[in-house]
Amino acid sequence: MIKSQRWFVVSLLFLAGVVNYLDRAALSIAAPLIQKDLHFSHAQMGVVFSSFFIGYALFNFVGGVLSDKIGAKKVFGGAMGIWSLFCGATALASSLVSLIVLRVLFGMGEGPFSSSNSKMVNNWFPRREVASAIGVISSGTPLGGALAGPVVGYMAIQFGWRWAFVVIMIIGFAWLVLWTLTTTEHPQQNSRVTKNELALIVAGQQTQASMEHSAQSDKAGLGFYLRQPIILATAFAFFAYNYVLFFFLSWFPTYLTEAHHMSLHDMSIATVIPWLLGSIGLAGGGFITDAILRITGKPLMSRRLVLSICLGMAAVCVGFAGRVQTTQGAIALMSVSIFFLYVTGSVYWAVIQDTVRRENVGGVGGFVHLLANLAGVIGPAVTGFIVEATHGAYGAAFVLAGAIAVLGALCAFVWIREPRHAATRETQTRNGAVTR
Repeated sequence: MIKSQRWFVVSLLFLAGVVNYLDRAALSIAAPLIQKDLHFSHAQMGVVFSSFFIGYALFNFVGGVLSDKIGAKKVFGGAMGIWSLFCGATALASSLVSLIVLRVLFGMGEGPFSSSNSKMVNNWFPRREVASAIGVISSGTPLGGALAGPVVGYMAIQFGWRWAFVVIMIIGFAWLVLWTLTTTEHPQQNSRVTKNELALIVAGQQTQASMEHSAQSDKAGLGFYLRQPIILATAFAFFAYNYVLFFFLSWFPTYLTEAHHMSLHDMSIATVIPWLLGSIGLAGGGFITDAILRITGKPLMSRRLVLSICLGMAAVCVGFAGRVQTTQGAIALMSVSIFFLYVTGSVYWAVIQDTVRRENVGGVGGFVHLLANLAGVIGPAVTGFIVEATHGAYGAAFVLAGAIAVLGALCAFVWIREPRHAATRETQTRNGAVTR
C-alpha cells in the first residue's frame, strides 16, 4: 500500500498513462486489418493517423489553460471520460471520413492528458521531486504501448479489430470511477495527507516560488512566457521527440509486416520490446535529471544535458534502423532509439516547471505540447506519402525522423540554459533549497 498520498496520486496517473497509450497504440496494431477491411491505401492510412493530432494538439493548449482556471482534477477526469468514449466509438467506423472524424474527437479527449497531469504534479509535489514524479507518470504510456501489441493483437485476431476498442473503453471508465472517488485538486483538501507530508510539499513549493529565475515573472502573464526563447526551444525539441515517437507509434508495426514480412501475431509480440525499454527510460530519466539537479544546484543545466545527449542518441539509432536488412537489427535499433528518446520524456515538462510560475504551468505546458504535437499532424501523413511515393520503401522516412531529432537536440543544447543573473545563485543547496 502506498503510504504517501502524493505518490498515490502519481500511481493513478501512471495507470492513466497505461490506458492512454493502450488505446492510442490500438489503431497502429490493428492498422493492417483496418486497411484490409476498409480498403485504405498507405496515404489514406497516414491521413487517419494524423487526424488524431488535429484535435489532440489543439486541446493540449485548451486543456492546459482549463487546468489553471478550473482545476487539473476536473480536466483530467473529463478528458479520460471523453477519450474513452470515442475510443469505443472507433468500432463504429465504416469509411475513411467516419474514421477521421472519430479520431479527431478522440484526439480532443486525449489532448489535456499531459498538461493537466503536469499541473497535478505542480499542485502535489515539492520542486526537487517534480521530474521524478513526471517520469514515473509518463512511464505508464510506453507500458500501455507494450500491452497494446499482445492485447489488441489477440483480440483483433480472435474477435475482430472493433471489439478491441470497446474493451479499452470499459477499462478507461473503470479508472475514471477510481479517480473521482480518491483524488483532490490540492493536498490541503485531502484528509489522507499527513501533517508531515503536507509540510514537505508546502516547503518544497515555497522553494520553487523563490527560485523562479525571472524577476518580472512575478507579474508575468501567459503571453510573457509564450514569447520566451527557452519556451520556444523546449517546444521545438519536444516537436522532434514527438516526430520520432509518432513515427514509431503509427508506422513501425506496418513497416515490420510489410518490409520484413512479419505476421500480425509476431509483430504484436515484437513491438513489446521497444515499449518496455521506453518505460524504463521514462521512469529513469526523471530520477536522473533530478539527481543531477541535486548535485549541481542548476535545474536547467541538468535538463539540458539529459535532453540534448539522449535525444541525439535516439536520432542516430532511428536514422540507421531503416537501413538494416534484418528484422532483429531493425527492432534492436528502434528499441534503443525509443529508450533514449523516452529518457528525455519528463525533461520538457521539468523545464516548464523550472521556468514558469505556478499559476501559468498548465497554460504554458499546454502551449508547448500543442506545438510539439504538430509533429503528429505532419509526421504520420508525411511518412505515408513517402512510402507511397517510393513504392513501399521506408528508408527515407527513418532518415528524416533522425534528422529532425538531431535538430531538436541542437536546439535544446543552445537555448535551454540558466539565465545570466542565475549565476549569482550558486549558493543554492544541493537538495533544491535556496539561501537568502
